[in-house]
Amino acid sequence: MRLVRFSLDPSTPATTPDVSPLVRYGVVENETVYETAAGWSARTGESWPLSRVRLLPPCWPSKIVCVGRNYEEHAKELGNLAPAEPVIFLKPPSALAAHGDPIVVPPLAQRVDYEGEIGVVIGRRARNVPVERAQAYILGYTCVNDVTARDLQKKDVQWTRAKGFDTFCPVGPWIVPVAEVSLETLRLRTRVDGEVRQQASPDEMIFSVARIIAFVSEVMTLEPGDLIATGTPAGVGPLAPGALVQIEIEGVGVLENRVTTG
Repeated sequence: MRLVRFSLDPSTPATTPDVSPLVRYGVVENETVYETAAGWSARTGESWPLSRVRLLPPCWPSKIVCVGRNYEEHAKELGNLAPAEPVIFLKPPSALAAHGDPIVVPPLAQRVDYEGEIGVVIGRRARNVPVERAQAYILGYTCVNDVTARDLQKKDVQWTRAKGFDTFCPVGPWIVPVAEVSLETLRLRTRVDGEVRQQASPDEMIFSVARIIAFVSEVMTLEPGDLIATGTPAGVGPLAPGALVQIEIEGVGVLENRVTTG
């Protein structure tokens, strides 16, 4: 099952919240979107070809929690030591972009990098969750590109500006429910113009998905729809205008965005 948020209006912004009447929920089966009530509950009886709808980011998070340096080789390539505990930071919801939307390079940035990541969507309120119970709080998995202005990241003491530009968090194209995903068999790949730049599996993470949820929920309450980007593997690099970036997670989907200038 593939869970989507969508609109019948092709001009609907990716950052349109759930309260908007333009936002609909649905499930995708055989290239058809079957509309459901909010939260992917009962079907309404309406359906449309997938090619005819505007896919939105598949979740509307109150916060986007990202994990830095969660693959040892990635930490090394940026000249950092592997952390002793998860390094977390936030992206604003205003950074969201949908499958097919452009990644806009802002005038302030001299170098903008891709960072392919496995995204975890929270399914119910989570606070002080034990590691052994973390899976019960996951709705499902999606693809994330943690786009980063690398020059600004190096310049600033913290990462908010480098990570927070509009369109710097493409997500999608959908969520695959946790019950239908074997996390151990997932494989993450990032392609730029068809060339594989990143490859990794979750067992290469320094901190597991369950450990991340437990750690984050000690700090802040996670709400349904919140998004956790679990970190990027080695192989990050710059994007040029016109480049096509594809973040693929086997068994989940392919997130595709083209780079433009602002």
